[in-house]
Formats: sequence, structure tokens, C-alpha cells
Amino acid sequence: MARTQAAAGADLAQSLVESYSVNARTIQLVLEHLDPAAWRAKPPDSRVRTMATISSHLHNMRLKWLRLSAPQLRRPGQLHGARCSQDETIAALAKSAEACCEMIAGALDSQRKRPAMFLRDGWARPWPAGAAMVAYMISHEAHHRGQMCMLAHQLGFALPAKFAYKIWAWERLWKECGFTHPR
Repeated sequence: MARTQAAAGADLAQSLVESYSVNARTIQLVLEHLDPAAWRAKPPDSRVRTMATISSHLHNMRLKWLRLSAPQLRRPGQLHGARCSQDETIAALAKSAEACCEMIAGALDSQRKRPAMFLRDGWARPWPAGAAMVAYMISHEAHHRGQMCMLAHQLGFALPAKFAYKIWAWERLWKECGFTHPR
């Protein structure tokens, strides 16, 4: 019985890591297919929010989660939205996603001596590491991915139709990320 529960826990932990990884890949795809002319273009409502500021915020939030919840892990450097390049941001997001996957895997490791906690912000109450933590991380990133897609459209740089479909084809992305299939 205990062995079955441990196997089920390991399977759930792996599923959560894979789910976050596939989510992170969709963000990479948005940036990889974004017209470089859109990177610093100002939105029509004249707010300062640009693709660069949205993307750097996303990366920097990951770094905050890592700093607060897994300080033992190595973190890439922060990005500054006014100075980061599109290529630099794509590379930084790949590194921060990898570190977040490592954080999730470590937090959900059944061999841990004490339960891991997730701190999404310094002011927020800690949550026990688990599915809610990963759901929060994915939904936060999906919100910003949606902002990027909407902003690209508003700026006249709509993402190519072939690509736009790809970010919704999770089974295909799952395989592209090296996993067998969604669990």
C-alpha cells in the first residue's frame, strides 16, 4: 500500500513538472515567433507596457518564487525591461523555467524530511507545495502570455496563424518537450 502511494505521488509530481515545463515552452514559442519590431513598440493606449516589460516581469517573478521558496537553487540574473533584448529574454526565460521545474520537483519529492512551502510573494501567506502551487504558477504565466498575444495583435504584429495554433496543441508540445504524453 505505501509503495503504491509513493508511486502515485511520484507520478503526480512528474506530471506537475511536465505541465509547468510545457506551459513555459508556450511562452518561449510566443517570443520566438514574435516580430522583433514589436519588442519595444508602445501599445496604442500609450502605457509603458511593452513586450520587453511583460516578458522581463515574467522572468523576474520566477526569480522571486525561486528566491523565496527554493533559495538553495542557482538563479539566473534579473532582466530590466528597458534594456533587455528579445534574444536575451528568450534565453533567460529558458533558464528560469528550468530552475522552476527543479524547484517543483524538489518541493514535491516524497523523500523530503519536512514539507516544502511555496511563497509567491513576500507579503503572501506560504502555501504547502503541491498542485495549487503549480496551478498558480501556470495561471500567472498564462495571464502574461495572453497579454503578449493581445499586445502583438494590437500593435499589428499578430502571431502567425500556424504558430498561434501550436500554443494550444499541448499533446504535440508535450512530445516536443521530450515527454511521452500528458498524464
